[in-house]
Amino acid sequence: MWLGWPLARVLYLFLGVAFLAVFVQVTLFHMRQNFYHPTQWLPVIVTPALGLCALLLTWQDGALARAGLTVLAVSGVGIGLIGTYYHFAGTGQRVGGYNLNNFMVGPPPMLPLIVVALSGLSLVVLHGV
Repeated sequence: MWLGWPLARVLYLFLGVAFLAVFVQVTLFHMRQNFYHPTQWLPVIVTPALGLCALLLTWQDGALARAGLTVLAVSGVGIGLIGTYYHFAGTGQRVGGYNLNNFMVGPPPMLPLIVVALSGLSLVVLHGV
């Protein structure tokens, strides 16, 4: 089954599964905070769309799906950078400020960076940048 698959096809499959896994985690974390800030909805909406679009490209490489993944991946980079800012700022607002304990129990600053990295990889796979 895997023999003869081009690298791009394998990466689309990986990206699809990874985005859907991130979607589950982001949704659980933001649901725990009762979607306190409206921007918390952005990754909950965009990551499953990214995952489904990447999975679609695994089995059918079409111009519309490639364009959709491009737009979603660019927005994923932006959303991830915004999320990194909010997560880092939120950690500093906790009692004690920027200490190790607050990084362990507060908003995870690395999770939005994972969205940035996966979105960037999507753009590399799509456009060979």
